[in-house]
Amino acid sequence: MPVESGSSAAARQAKQKRKSHSLSIRRTNSTEQERLGLQRDMLEGQQDSKLPLSLRTNLLDLFSQIEREFENLYIENLELRREIETLNDRLADGQTVEGADLAKGALKTKASHSTSQLSQKLKTTYKASTSKIVSSFKATTSRAVCQLVREYVGHRDGIWDLSVSRTQPVVLGTASADHSAMLWSIETGKCLLKYAGHQGSVNSIKFHPTEQMALTASGDQTAHIWRYMVQLPTPQPVADISQQTPCEDDVDSSDKDEADGEAEGPSDCPSLRVATTTLRSHQGVVIAADWLVGGKQAVTASWDRAANLYDVETAELVHSLTGHDQELTHCCTHPTQRLVVTSSRDTTFRLWDFRDPSIHSVNVFQGHTDTVTSAVFTVGDNVVSGSDDRTVKVWDLKNMRSPIATIRTDSAVNRISVSVTQKIIALPHDNRQVRLFDMAGVRLARLPQSNRTGHRRMVCCSAWCEDNTSCNLFTCGFDRQAIGWNINIPALLQEK
Repeated sequence: MPVESGSSAAARQAKQKRKSHSLSIRRTNSTEQERLGLQRDMLEGQQDSKLPLSLRTNLLDLFSQIEREFENLYIENLELRREIETLNDRLADGQTVEGADLAKGALKTKASHSTSQLSQKLKTTYKASTSKIVSSFKATTSRAVCQLVREYVGHRDGIWDLSVSRTQPVVLGTASADHSAMLWSIETGKCLLKYAGHQGSVNSIKFHPTEQMALTASGDQTAHIWRYMVQLPTPQPVADISQQTPCEDDVDSSDKDEADGEAEGPSDCPSLRVATTTLRSHQGVVIAADWLVGGKQAVTASWDRAANLYDVETAELVHSLTGHDQELTHCCTHPTQRLVVTSSRDTTFRLWDFRDPSIHSVNVFQGHTDTVTSAVFTVGDNVVSGSDDRTVKVWDLKNMRSPIATIRTDSAVNRISVSVTQKIIALPHDNRQVRLFDMAGVRLARLPQSNRTGHRRMVCCSAWCEDNTSCNLFTCGFDRQAIGWNINIPALLQEK
């Protein structure tokens, strides 16, 4: 009786293993096919499902792709195992395998490459499927939560800033690159007054806390304080623009700007050309200005890397706030305390404390990697900063070493605003979007945008008006228009 050699025994064992693996493949394929058929029957049988038929079909196709990828990977791994076992058998028989280390390295590289390819495909498939599912649900809720109410059109160039007056009558103010600032009736969208006293772009507008006065900052290196007297027109019935607003993901595919023509401003809008007080001392563009609490002092921020504090009554310079390494981009004052925050292109923003007349302290916030476009106070002990690095950070004034929340976005963030009562952050972006977040960094909504509604170019600024019932959020952009939105706060928080 012949005796079986060691090499033939090893070959027979390897053959049996390959046979068992092939049977395993057939069993696996059969099981996966049965499960796929069961899933298809279950999904197709759910007639009362909330998912539309097209979405269910897409889900089935995606599941099929995932299962096929796993099946291909499994088969590929089996082939690799066979090659490794063959090499091991040859080594066990004492045969020299030339380039064995190289072969093992190639096998490992091949396995790693196939695994990374599968991982990338699964990530892409997952992102595509989840984005479709999320958009299908948000499309129905966005219109109910955020509705476009009115557009304010009349400027001949982009609008850099806007603000809502704090005294009666409540009006909307806009600052534009066309060298003018305009006051608007919120209810009717009619221009009430045009201020044309600046010789350069008007970069900022803020209303006095108790009187009918406005503070504007300009590229002509000055800031103007001017008084206004307006009479609100009779409100007209509001057209239901929300019925024409498509879902929020119906974004205009073209960059056509319908306002590119030289649109004429409102012909019946009265003009004002003389300022009550002119604040001078900067050697560069004045990019922003704001009133300190009480309205007796004002602060300005300039491209000359300094912020100046003025006495409003005498127009005298009280303090020059220096320390930033590059141009300033914004300044903001605390609503109830003598605190000022200035932001800069040097990737930092600074907190200036004037609560103690004998001590003027300053704190530097470092956390962004690009220009800090704005930093604003909330009611309490928080500061919210936005940057060109596509992040928004929430800071606690009691612990300034690191932010308590970070919001990451897909586009640079411009001048942000925070609602007083609900503490909702409105983020205007370079990519024409406006998103709403809470103070914990949770996304609440995105304002609807399509080829018929919303901004068509970069959104520069946002401002809340919670005392008004028809529009409580305003946005402006480089498309020469401001837009009033109605935000259903209860519905927004309920969705959260």
